[in-house]
Amino acid sequence: MSLLKVKNLKKYYSVKKSLFSQKKYVHAVDDVSFCISRGETVGLVGESGCGKTTLAKLIIKLERPTSGQACLDNKDINALSRKDLRKSRKKIQMIFQDPYGSLNPRINVLRLLDEVLYLHSDLSREERYTRIQELMLMVGLKEEHLFCFPHQFSGGQRQRIGIARALAVKPSLIIADEPVSALDVSVQAQIINLLEEIQKKTKVSFLFIAHDLAVVEHISDKILVMYLGKIVEYGSADQVCKASKHPYTQALLSAVPSVDYTKQEKKQGILLGDVPSPLRPPNGCRFHPRCPFVHEKCKKIEPALTEIKDVGHLSACFLN
Repeated sequence: MSLLKVKNLKKYYSVKKSLFSQKKYVHAVDDVSFCISRGETVGLVGESGCGKTTLAKLIIKLERPTSGQACLDNKDINALSRKDLRKSRKKIQMIFQDPYGSLNPRINVLRLLDEVLYLHSDLSREERYTRIQELMLMVGLKEEHLFCFPHQFSGGQRQRIGIARALAVKPSLIIADEPVSALDVSVQAQIINLLEEIQKKTKVSFLFIAHDLAVVEHISDKILVMYLGKIVEYGSADQVCKASKHPYTQALLSAVPSVDYTKQEKKQGILLGDVPSPLRPPNGCRFHPRCPFVHEKCKKIEPALTEIKDVGHLSACFLN
């Protein structure tokens, strides 16, 4: 059974440069659909500016969609009343990209975690402190760290605090918005392993957002590849990374460094040019201005996201 169902979700931002100019729209998220099951990790990958963070904000209702639905436990999040939305906040939490900017520098870790539990639980003060001790142990921090302030921690430790805050109210789904992109490579591996351990213990689901396919492949059960607001490929992590069907996915994979020199030499850097403006997306396939396999049909008709195999591997490309 699906925990989260996203159906035909769209977010357009209106832009008007002057009083007399015609209003235009930025197609930040354009007709996106997918599901996340309980205990599953779905990776969302794409270049900066492709709409990943906007999609996350729509799911958690930090933004209102232009149209479409995001349903958690079969309840449309955007149709909830303020009271019901407050209750749903316990089920869905977010880990932010910046491990320092997302923490209040004026309060220590104990107060930071206690505020979350005070607002979203009925626990007594003693019960809240016991829960906070459990959270610190779960994310690999010590009890004495509770009385420290964010500036006293390293980037990796700050992100562990952010993870503890997200876990505090025992959510069903955590949206991790590029949680390791600001960290050193060695620390990235520690955080990824920590998230995997937490998932085994708590059965929480993750929507893991990143621009690095190597990181996403390691942690994800399924992968969504996003380009200019649209999903262009979707399948299991093995299918997408080892048998990719869309030229954009293949280009992202070609950018992943390999320790095997011979394999690295065989890779082709097929990602050409820059990402077009979402204010004026290209006609036809949105990737065609950068695609090395482009045909005339690609410039006129937009390919639908269609199933390639019986196992649910989807791709939006005429070459399949």
